[in-house]
Amino acid sequence: MKIINQVSAGGIVFKKIYHLGSNIYDLTWLICQHSQHKGWVFPKGFVGDKDKNETNETAAIREVEEEGGIKAKIINPEPIISKYEYQFGGVLYKKTVYYFLMEYVSGDPKNHDFEMSDAKFVSQDEVKKTLTYDSDKEAFEKILQGL
Repeated sequence: MKIINQVSAGGIVFKKIYHLGSNIYDLTWLICQHSQHKGWVFPKGFVGDKDKNETNETAAIREVEEEGGIKAKIINPEPIISKYEYQFGGVLYKKTVYYFLMEYVSGDPKNHDFEMSDAKFVSQDEVKKTLTYDSDKEAFEKILQGL
């Protein structure tokens, strides 16, 4: 069986929602629904697919903007590293994803690209209920532990 190694980067993005007239806020989190496989995921994509010298950080910021429709900034330079494998068309893909904790800066998730059929900010509980893949759920738990 042919084996292909893939490297992706993305963001686990939070947005602060302030309570009216106070400095108290709740965090909401960006999730996206993939157009093809319909799974709910964090925005991510290949590193270096458009620019061979692209860094993981640059790819993560770009993918959040493309798939999530928003601009975000990296809060923690140490990524959560997620590894998994999947088979498709007789090929074994070994995937490594670098997820960065990011904070929302501007934009609207409705402005996502064609790769996603939906993108939205939801509560922490909703993220845990909605994410499709164990690798994303584990990455989210690691992000929460680091907060």
